[in-house]
Amino acid sequence: MSSIRTLTLYNFNTSYSFGIKDPVVEKDPSVTSRLARMKDTYEKEGIRKTVEAIIIVHDHGHPHILLLQIGNSFFKLPGGKLKPGESEIDGLQRKLTKKLLPIGSNESETPWEIGDHVSTWWRPNFEPSIYPYITPHTTKPKECKKLYVVTLPEKCTFAVPSNLTLRAVPLFEIYNNATRYGSIISCVPQLISRYNFVYLNVD
Repeated sequence: MSSIRTLTLYNFNTSYSFGIKDPVVEKDPSVTSRLARMKDTYEKEGIRKTVEAIIIVHDHGHPHILLLQIGNSFFKLPGGKLKPGESEIDGLQRKLTKKLLPIGSNESETPWEIGDHVSTWWRPNFEPSIYPYITPHTTKPKECKKLYVVTLPEKCTFAVPSNLTLRAVPLFEIYNNATRYGSIISCVPQLISRYNFVYLNVD
């Protein structure tokens, strides 16, 4: 039986500083166009491989997850698509650095402490539905998405595009709330319940 890991979490509001950078243009104006682009890419490269980070911090002694908010209602875990032949860890480092750190940040000196791979999700078809298992009769899934737990050091500076917002959302708000956050994010509290947390506050 494996031992329960302990993760040290720092206060989101007192440990970290925040900046902004130029807005990013969304490649797809709608879910339909995103799935159409996914189909085109699949025909050239095969299965889409993506990695996303469950970045854990705390506020008032309760775990929070960092989410990127687009507009008023859409939330996503930071991460993205791997390049062909790129490893999952390298790809996640690259995506987090590009999306969350100031321009010019060195990828070899990033603050991300990438830990356990805790979940794998599969998209059977070019449709919105995605599952934490390969569905029956699916021989060629169209996307494989892997989630990694990521913790932060005592200090770092974030910078996100001006058309996005970085939110620290408490577990109690996410839990069982697929209507607002989607099937993957709403499962995060269960995925990280295996850990013990130590909460530190730094002035």
